[in-house]
Amino acid sequence: MSHILLFDSNDATRTKLASDLNNDTTTNIIEVSTVEQARDALDQHPCSVLFFQLPQNGHENLDFFIELNRTLSPIVSVLLVPEDTTISTKTILQSGAHFFLHAPYTQQEVAQISHRALQQHLTQERATPRAQRENGFLNIIGQSESMCQLFNLIQRLGDDGDSTILIQGESGTGKELVAKALHTHSPRQQNNFVPLNCAAIPEELLESELFGYEKGAFTGAINNKKGRIQHAHGGTLFLDEIGDMKPSLQAKLLRVIQEKEFEPVGSVRSIKVDVRIVAATHRNLDEAVAKGTFREDLYYRLNVIPLHIPPLRQRGGDISLLLDTFTQRFCTNKRRNVFTYSDQTLIYLTRYPWPGNVRELENLVQRFSILHMGEIVHPKDLPEKYLYHQKEETTAGLISESGATDFNSRVSEFEDRLILQALVQTGGNKKEAAELLNLKRTTLLEKIKKKQLDKALTDLD
Repeated sequence: MSHILLFDSNDATRTKLASDLNNDTTTNIIEVSTVEQARDALDQHPCSVLFFQLPQNGHENLDFFIELNRTLSPIVSVLLVPEDTTISTKTILQSGAHFFLHAPYTQQEVAQISHRALQQHLTQERATPRAQRENGFLNIIGQSESMCQLFNLIQRLGDDGDSTILIQGESGTGKELVAKALHTHSPRQQNNFVPLNCAAIPEELLESELFGYEKGAFTGAINNKKGRIQHAHGGTLFLDEIGDMKPSLQAKLLRVIQEKEFEPVGSVRSIKVDVRIVAATHRNLDEAVAKGTFREDLYYRLNVIPLHIPPLRQRGGDISLLLDTFTQRFCTNKRRNVFTYSDQTLIYLTRYPWPGNVRELENLVQRFSILHMGEIVHPKDLPEKYLYHQKEETTAGLISESGATDFNSRVSEFEDRLILQALVQTGGNKKEAAELLNLKRTTLLEKIKKKQLDKALTDLD
């Protein structure tokens, strides 16, 4: 089923518009009154159309609307313009809205514009798989070769709505975004996308959450409850961290895939279901099968079409793009000027191995959007762990596979990083850095000149 998101901080006008929309369409209407509610709704539902009510006076929430238009395509937006608004016509026209509806408007006008918006959404979705995005693909940000290959594979799966898919990737790489993209480009996109994190729900509750239960099935089951599988009928069920599912549930899930039916907890009747399973895990399921903790037959059923999301450390060219995107998003949301990153800062962040992947990078930018007050993020502004962290460098990796290493070169590299780290910690003050390193100031200056570290210190002086 399609979803229309209706954003209006005024309860009366929002309720009236929702009633008009409900009278003319079978599309599910999601009403929100705050930016936070809108973000939550967009995270949970694949919305097709956004109706956005501008305030009578001022520019409140207009930046948020502009951000949505920039980042949430192919959602089609309808900007509701109040009578006698103080916002200039030029500003309204430059907002990026696909359609405008000026108050006062009739129910017939609402019906006409909602039909046009839904039709344009369908047209855009059909065209999107054949058109590569400038900075990514359906909210998945990336331009690197590995990400373009992933986008192309999602596109090729666009006409298939039945094959099970296993998404593999480390935590924080964006497995749910890929699952949503697969759903959006399948024939099932008009129906529900239902996510379930198998690792986030206690084992004793996961079965009833997945399959539902009958009244009286256990203590506290006072009514029948539909499970996530039934909610996903006609659509897509996304099972995140499926490697954490216990074997007894794996057997029941296998039946859903093979027989297209299941039994709620406490029931003896089977329910037919038409659902596509998209699973994801950060675990090595080949190893889990070998150890006997994951069913081999289920693994092969899930792994019909495997998708691998590369970790961020393998696509360093996307880091600058991700930083710019998240910075723009957080600064816009917090109504503050957008800051930038110095060249040296970008070098350090590119070298960092990002064990938390894109999620870790996003959290770092969010931290800057709250705490950083300058126009440029310099190396001295970075948390210490992001400084001078070399990729692939571990104690065991100091010696190459051939059993040889360049001792003098390694010592020199370590000395460089030690000097730079001291300078970062002292804000570029060479006297304090020399004291921190237990060196004479003249000795430190000689080393900086000899090692040609002046360029790296540009951002610190």
